[in-house]
Amino acid sequence: MDAQLLISNLTNPTLLFFMLGIVATLLKSDLEIPPTTVKFIALYLLFSIGFKGGQELAHSPFSTEILYSLAFGLFIASFIPFYTFFILKRRLSISDAGAVAAAYGSVSAVTFVSAVSFLEVQQVTFGGHMVAAMALMEAPAIIVGVIMMMRYEAPDDSQPSLGSVVQHSFTNGSVLMVVGSLVIGLVADTKQADGIKPFTTDIFKGFLAIFLLEMGMVTARRFAAFRQYGSFVTVFAVLVPLFNGCWVALASHLVTDSVGNRFIFAILAASASYIAVPAAMRLVAPKADPGLYIPMALGVTFPINITIGMPLYFALVQYG
Repeated sequence: MDAQLLISNLTNPTLLFFMLGIVATLLKSDLEIPPTTVKFIALYLLFSIGFKGGQELAHSPFSTEILYSLAFGLFIASFIPFYTFFILKRRLSISDAGAVAAAYGSVSAVTFVSAVSFLEVQQVTFGGHMVAAMALMEAPAIIVGVIMMMRYEAPDDSQPSLGSVVQHSFTNGSVLMVVGSLVIGLVADTKQADGIKPFTTDIFKGFLAIFLLEMGMVTARRFAAFRQYGSFVTVFAVLVPLFNGCWVALASHLVTDSVGNRFIFAILAASASYIAVPAAMRLVAPKADPGLYIPMALGVTFPINITIGMPLYFALVQYG
């Protein structure tokens, strides 16, 4: 791994703001970002990613590579929760194993945003269709996790149907925002789109830094809740995402030669959802403990990916 690349990532302002959030909570500071502001920034980030992706997709001719990339994304999002479920159910309840598997098979939009920022620093471009791939990868992991719970858990008449779970996955606010923005960016007039470019591009990194400040505070507050589960979940939250990111970084050459696209695939495979999946699990798996899968994804996997993971995956797609 390039040491200079690792140092560059560790001194990235967005990561430093994440660390500041952790420090603020540990010091019991009264630093606080209003919840409505956090929600607005989260929606803005999803809007910006989706709109810019749609614009890039509009200027890219449709190709078999795009089709293969979307299919590869669906495969990743279905395969990862399938095999991680069997690892998890050895130590966790069926409900918890299914929820954690769904979280690690699904994707983190915030990690994706951080990956986009990382590529910009490296001056590497990626295809707009990767935004569509990210959006498509949310639902399959949730569906696979639910299927595994239904298969291995005692039947429960009160359990929602698979159809309602699928509908909830696609109408989840974060998914709808990024998909809707992608479509709008795709059909929008180029000259009109340039008129809002200062809003979609110029202030992006500043909003990302503030959002990660909040994520750091949330991470520190929730981390203590999952210590009761022991070292197994911590080891899983460190090693499994790194493994997922590495094998996808290497396998992605089968569908694309683009360094940027392969890196995005790797970070999507390595990330874990702490927005869409928890929302879905409240509906389908009320017995699953959010004090387990949210801190795993946000408190362990997220910082591992943005410190060690990104330079590692980037090195693999360049030289692997």
